[in-house]
Amino acid sequence: MIKAGIYGGRGYVARELARLLLAHPEAEVAWWYSREAGAVEEAHRNLVGSGMEFTSDEKLSDADVVFFATPVGVAQEKAAEWLARGTKVIAMAADFRLDNRNDFERIYGKHKCWELAKEAVYGIPEVYRDKIAKARIVATPGCFATAVILALAPLVTDGRFDVRRIVVDGVTGTSGAGAALDRSVHHPEMCQTMIPYNVVDHRHTYEMEAELSKAAGRDVTVHFTTTMGPFSRGILATCHLFCEKTPEREEVLDMLEEYYSDETFVTVNRIAKDQKARWDYIAYPSVADVAGSNYCQLGAAVDEKRGRVVVFAALDNMGKGACGAAVQNMNVMFGIDEATGISQRGLAV
Repeated sequence: MIKAGIYGGRGYVARELARLLLAHPEAEVAWWYSREAGAVEEAHRNLVGSGMEFTSDEKLSDADVVFFATPVGVAQEKAAEWLARGTKVIAMAADFRLDNRNDFERIYGKHKCWELAKEAVYGIPEVYRDKIAKARIVATPGCFATAVILALAPLVTDGRFDVRRIVVDGVTGTSGAGAALDRSVHHPEMCQTMIPYNVVDHRHTYEMEAELSKAAGRDVTVHFTTTMGPFSRGILATCHLFCEKTPEREEVLDMLEEYYSDETFVTVNRIAKDQKARWDYIAYPSVADVAGSNYCQLGAAVDEKRGRVVVFAALDNMGKGACGAAVQNMNVMFGIDEATGISQRGLAV
C-alpha cells in the first residue's frame, strides 16, 4: 500500500483528496496534518464515521508521498525536508507550476526554493507522463489551465491558427473560491447570477501560455476571462481560435480524438449536431457530465463565415482540475494503473 500524507486540513481540496484516497485500493492515508488537531468529521461532515483524526504534531510519520493541499508558500517551506526523507511530493497549489521566476514572483511573491521549482514536473499526465513517472516532485496544474491546455494542445501546432490571438472564456463553480467565507460566494449573492472576476491577467493564464508555447514550438498568447457561475463544482472553458480558412467540425474532432486516442480521462463528444433542434446543445460538453469525476470532455464547433473554431473543455475543478489529477499523478509516480481509484464517470444529474 502507498502511504500518503495530507498536509492541510480544512479546505475543499484536502477534503476531496481524502475522499478519493480513502476509496483507493492501493493507497492509505497515513496521516492528515492540520494546525488544529481534532476529529476530521467536525470539519468534513461527509467523512462522519470515518474515525479519522487530524494531527497537529510536526513530527509526522514516514510516508511514501505527501500531498500539499495548502495555500501557496507552504510547500515551498516544507517540500525539501520530505524529499530528503525519500518521500515523493505532490503540490496542489501554484508553488512549483511556473518555469519563469519573474512571472511567479510578480504574481505570488518571493519564491523560497526555486531549485525545486526547476526540478518539479508539471502534472498533466496526458502531456508529461514519462517525466511524471520518474519525478520526485510534481506540480498539480491550475484547474482552468488544465482545461485550456487539454483543449488546445492538439491544435496549436497547426499553422492555420493564429496562436497569438487565442480567446478563452472560463466559467467556474463556487467551490473554486475555496472554503473561506466571503460575500461574493454567499448563496443569495450567487444563486441567480454570474459574476466576472479577475477578468484580465488571471494567474492561470501564465500556465496556459507557457505550456501551450512548448507544445506549439512558438509563442502563444491567450486572452483569458473568468466568470463564476451559480453551481458548486465544474469548469467550462470555451476556447476561440481564428484562421483564414477554417477546417470542418469533423476535422477538428478528428484532431482532438487522434491526440488523445490512448488516453483514459480525455474524451471527445462526437454527437452529431441536430440541425432541426431549436436548442442544439447535446453536441457539446457539459459541466454536469463530468462532475465528481477525473474526466475532461472536449467538443468543437466551427464558424466558417467568420473564420473561427471553438473548442470546449468541461471538467470538475475538484476532480481533473485538482484532486483527481493529483491521484492520477500519484498512480503514475508509483507505477500502477493510472486510473486506479479514480475511474468513476461523471454524476450527470
